Amino acid sequence: MLPWIVLTVSGLLEAVWATALGRSDGFTRPVPTTVFGVSVVLSMVGLAWAMRDLPTGTAYAVWVGIGAGLTVAYEMSTGAEPWSIVRILLVLGIVACVVGLKLTH
Repeated sequence: MLPWIVLTVSGLLEAVWATALGRSDGFTRPVPTTVFGVSVVLSMVGLAWAMRDLPTGTAYAVWVGIGAGLTVAYEMSTGAEPWSIVRILLVLGIVACVVGLKLTH
């Protein structure tokens, strides 16, 4: 159970670093650049740790799914990206796939 918790937190951190990277303006803004640097390292360390107990393909897919889903959801909720019913359904599809990978493990 602990590897799944660490993997989930690492996926959350992936969303943080992806968002911070977009806000860093090519690493010219110090605060988003620092948030990016710290969160990318922590996210990778957590992913690597979780992969000691979880299959690589499953762990990576779940990590990417959590990060991508949360990043898109956050960007749509802040107005940085347009939202539509179709986009929301597609993000929910990513979430469903992540849950499915966990349930079939």
